[in-house]
Amino acid sequence: MNREIQLEPHLAGLRRQLRQWRQAGEDIGLVPTMGNLHDGHLELVRQARERCDRLVVSVFVNPLQFAAGEDFESYPRTLGADQQALRGLGVDLLFAPGVEEVYPRGEADHTRVEVPGISAILCGASRPGHFIGVATVVCKLLNMVQPDLAVFGEKDFQQLLVIRRMVEDLAMPVRILGVATVREADGLAMSSRNGYLSSAERRIAPRLYASLRQAAGTLRGGAQDYPEVERQGLEALRQAGFIPDYFVVRRSRDLAQPQAGERELVVLTAATLGRARLIDNLRVSG
Repeated sequence: MNREIQLEPHLAGLRRQLRQWRQAGEDIGLVPTMGNLHDGHLELVRQARERCDRLVVSVFVNPLQFAAGEDFESYPRTLGADQQALRGLGVDLLFAPGVEEVYPRGEADHTRVEVPGISAILCGASRPGHFIGVATVVCKLLNMVQPDLAVFGEKDFQQLLVIRRMVEDLAMPVRILGVATVREADGLAMSSRNGYLSSAERRIAPRLYASLRQAAGTLRGGAQDYPEVERQGLEALRQAGFIPDYFVVRRSRDLAQPQAGERELVVLTAATLGRARLIDNLRVSG
């Protein structure tokens, strides 16, 4: 589909267009992103396009989810290239607001949304306040667009569960679709932060996914000593040159500690390699 993509930086313009589509009875989909789009993002767009009449993609680098000392200032902003990447994918509108459009009273005084419990573990423990920033901006985007469907990647599995819990708890009338992680040929999960890797680090990076596959194979073989599986995963990452944050086996529906005999698990990891903090996960069923 070679529709012309409407670029809209303002909420008022976004709402004028959305009103026309709703009056025509058209279903609306949303793919929220922070831009610097890669094939993983584009797969989210393709999945959304198949399921709705009109499609909005948002590009917004959200300061509220970055802690002091993180890469908010250096995070790649490539709006022109993003707009080109979306051509031919059936995107109707690219919503690219500035910070002042999303947080008109400033970040410090803005109402915030917190999903308790699940936001405080794993990446939430390492990055305090991160998921408050995520939940707040996603809640706001969902209220701005009021889509019938919103699509997110499963690479950030914890984020996906936080968003689903928020939508359920706040009775928001939107369906959340999770899309499987898109990988490079060597298994590395596609991520905007992969661009931080040096050529030497890029050769090491696929071992993150290899460690997950090793753990998943052990679990499928019947292992139920989850702490030992986690210990082996952490050691494999350290030996490869990563600085691991965590490597854990959790229950996939809520990230709780699994009991022996659990059938729906997910192995999750986060580790730093050079300047890049990489995350990945692999689900294990049966």
